[in-house]
Amino acid sequence: MGCCTGRCTLILLCTVQLIAALERQVFDFLGYQWAPILANFLQIIVIILGLFGTLQYRPRYVVAYAIWAAVWVTWNVFLICFYMEVGDLCKDNDLLTFHVSQHQSWWSEHGPGCVRKESPVTGMPGLESHSYVSVVGCAIEYQYIEVLHSATQILLALFGFVYACYVTSVFTEEEDSFDFIGGFDPFPLYHVNEKSNHLLYKQSYL
Repeated sequence: MGCCTGRCTLILLCTVQLIAALERQVFDFLGYQWAPILANFLQIIVIILGLFGTLQYRPRYVVAYAIWAAVWVTWNVFLICFYMEVGDLCKDNDLLTFHVSQHQSWWSEHGPGCVRKESPVTGMPGLESHSYVSVVGCAIEYQYIEVLHSATQILLALFGFVYACYVTSVFTEEEDSFDFIGGFDPFPLYHVNEKSNHLLYKQSYL
């Protein structure tokens, strides 16, 4: 299968997805978002498997990549609903940190144009060493940046799913055609060996 087919397109998509997943992983680490960190880690592993399967003509790995792409779309749809506060979801909830901490997205304090201001908390016992953090001047609210990230991931995953299905079908057709001409069929080999043994037996008999 030449490079002008969907195989090279899938390789390119996997490469772009890998770069996007690594970029997202870095910022999720900075924001201590443990649930997205775990999801991103699985995404990176599956992308590498899909890339390997595409390069080495391993349809099972490509199928696993396609299945995960559907799961990845579902996860990113959930993230969009979470940051857009659809239903009972609230973006200020510590759900994404597994309720271990109250950290929010790294973009909430470091987005474009954001100015971070700290003022010490006074008048309350035990809080003198703490400070109140306020963020002003953000050009884009952090939830929209997160939604943009998720939408990009969904778009890449959908394209990846389509091309993975196409590449898997092509791999399967090639394997079937190779079987048809006797590529994996031991029956002709058996006949050759049987004929050779028969000739040897005939010569020894004479």
